[in-house]
Amino acid sequence: MHLAVFSAKGYDRRFFDAANARADTPHRITYFETRLDRHTAPLAQGADAVSLFVNDRADSDALAQLSAADVRLVALRSAGYNHIDLAAARELGLTVTHVPDYSPHAVAEHTIALLLSLVRRIPQAYSRVREGNFSIDGLLGFDLHNKTVVIVGTGRIGLITGRILKGFGCRVLAYDPKPSADALAAGFEFCALEDAFGRADIV
Repeated sequence: MHLAVFSAKGYDRRFFDAANARADTPHRITYFETRLDRHTAPLAQGADAVSLFVNDRADSDALAQLSAADVRLVALRSAGYNHIDLAAARELGLTVTHVPDYSPHAVAEHTIALLLSLVRRIPQAYSRVREGNFSIDGLLGFDLHNKTVVIVGTGRIGLITGRILKGFGCRVLAYDPKPSADALAAGFEFCALEDAFGRADIV
């Protein structure tokens, strides 16, 4: 199989090449740094499949060109698929696949890392130390313990984020049009968004 990878970054190449090296029958892979759109779709000429990312624009024009070039598979390197015209793909007989899941734990943990960097003013402290300035003036952060945090959306990522925050001793308020039984069981308090914002230390 010949695969054309659009919006290819260095890390894409490393992972694709490593996986391809382990394959019983290696594939031919062509990498394009440019994103796919109706102007760049002809680059896929000769490929059986294309791999796209979130900034690629697989609209009906681009898909028609891919189909005319005998591309049969569009493999998205994303969970979302709002950048592809699924109706046009179906009409053209193109098979579309996407990443079914990202690690909700990785996203939740990264959210907590960003939150801690803000409440502890880590970026500012880091910049000062690099300049040889060890003054702590203006760097006072605050504890997460006993703070009220609002989680908007209690899907898998929101649920895990809230559970981590509960471990810090936070009170977790939640808003979701469909309150989750798991979030209720974890001790989240559901309330209207306006009420939650009025009571929140952190959103």
